[in-house]
Amino acid sequence: MMQTTVDEALVKVSGVDKIFKRGSEVIHVLGGLDLEIPTGEFLALMGPSGSGKSTLLNLVGGLDRPSEGSVEVGGHRIDRLPGRKLAAWRARHVGLVFQFYNLMPVLTAQKNVELPLLLTSLSRAERKKRAALALDIVGLTHRAGHYPRQLSGGEQQRTGIARAIVTDPTLLLCDEPTGDLDRKAGDEVLELLQALNREQGKTIIMVTHDQHAAERASRTLYLNKGQLSTEPVD
Repeated sequence: MMQTTVDEALVKVSGVDKIFKRGSEVIHVLGGLDLEIPTGEFLALMGPSGSGKSTLLNLVGGLDRPSEGSVEVGGHRIDRLPGRKLAAWRARHVGLVFQFYNLMPVLTAQKNVELPLLLTSLSRAERKKRAALALDIVGLTHRAGHYPRQLSGGEQQRTGIARAIVTDPTLLLCDEPTGDLDRKAGDEVLELLQALNREQGKTIIMVTHDQHAAERASRTLYLNKGQLSTEPVD
């Protein structure tokens, strides 16, 4: 895992602009945005649809690049990494949790969790061992041999979380992780994320529209018109 000093933020976003072009139209999503996230924080990002929450998440995870400004993770300028090196960095340091799970329907829970490990040099036995450990952490050992269609929504999301943590990533990025779940299943997922943050020290950034979900985080920031604030904007 990338090392940072006690006073150094794990994530530093500095002066970031993000512009998208749609035909002749230029859309400014983020403008001169600054953000620091210390190691071990559980941060919730809230804001109206289209405010740039997922865009910011993608920039921090190396899934996209800023139009201007810099993105550092663990002291490394990921916005400057060439494509192949960025992909390798992302595979090692970023775990992604999606709203709609993104599980492969033809693979069991065990095999779905193993997928990120196929990019490593681990043996088949070691991949199986690590996937089993990740499933145990999320409480799904007994469902390892089941296919996504045989799992509840909450179980599918917990499988997705197991897949996200199987490489022991530096960052866990969650985009609306409870958005497709009922309250009970959503609470179980949020409790799991809290446990990963509290007991394993995982640094988590969660995009959510749900104030109930945001309350589980240690800090909440609101994104509106390309800028962050500590208070919601009407």
